[in-house]
Amino acid sequence: MSHSPVESIFTMLNETTTALQDAHASSFLEALAESGENWFRGEISQDIDDVLQKRLARKYDEYPLETFKKEDVRKAFQLTILKGMKEHIQPNHQMTPDSIAMVIGFLLDKFTRSEKELTLLDPALGTGNLALAIMNQLSGKVTVTHGVEIDEVLVRLAYVLANLTEQPLHLYTQDSLHPLFIDPVDAVVSDLPVGYYPDDVRAADFDLQAKEGHSYAHHLFMEQSVQHVKEGGYLFFLVPNSLFESPLAGQLHEYLQKHVHIQGLLKLPTSLFKNEQSAKSILILQRQHKDVTPPQQVLLAEMPKLSNRQAVESMMTKIQLWMDENKS
Repeated sequence: MSHSPVESIFTMLNETTTALQDAHASSFLEALAESGENWFRGEISQDIDDVLQKRLARKYDEYPLETFKKEDVRKAFQLTILKGMKEHIQPNHQMTPDSIAMVIGFLLDKFTRSEKELTLLDPALGTGNLALAIMNQLSGKVTVTHGVEIDEVLVRLAYVLANLTEQPLHLYTQDSLHPLFIDPVDAVVSDLPVGYYPDDVRAADFDLQAKEGHSYAHHLFMEQSVQHVKEGGYLFFLVPNSLFESPLAGQLHEYLQKHVHIQGLLKLPTSLFKNEQSAKSILILQRQHKDVTPPQQVLLAEMPKLSNRQAVESMMTKIQLWMDENKS
């Protein structure tokens, strides 16, 4: 039985990672970053016994990186990360599904169709799956993505995967809500972390800080993103369906009216999420600019099940029609 390239790479990464994990008594994800790095460099940099060294070298040689497509490498690496996350899942270690990344990539490409090149920012990078999936999808259109992530293990995984897929990703290991020394970008893409932000002192610097108690992290991330996108630039956020029903929704609405034009809100199929409470939508914003007029009508749609190809294609056509009618 022949395996697909994704299955073959996954098997190799899983075996080499497990061997390194056992040799170092490290976590699976840390060992995966090491294994990915070995594969990319074509040499083994860990201090391990000769027998294991030869075994690993033989494994990597069987799978020359240059013979695989970037997208197959990304998918296999992400599958291996998912396996590692099952061991000890933390709430901030959830991964954006590929199907959602594909929809956001499609929208980003459509909304920026007059641009030949783009710079991106993802202020909640995680393992880089969303950003790198979009970069692969738009092959060459994204000249650089700036990714900000506070978790060092996730940054390491994003770094290795960017190398393996040869994508220009600039990484910043820091709290995204602290000052970012990044030039304004053409577009922001982000699966926003939802919840409360514990640092009230830092939150006080934002218009969207809560009047009492902790502020919503996802509101502050939106404001930080608006500050770092060019005037007229776009923002694509994955947000909870209840975004505009929360106790602080009024304050958010006021902020958005002042700084951006809401272009669209696409509700994603509930089947993509664990339950209805965790279901999300894609919110599309455009930063205000003197030459930009708001759309006559906001794009409001409910995405069909992404497995239903015909329904998805029909939805894509509707989105295209809306864009033709609402060209700014």
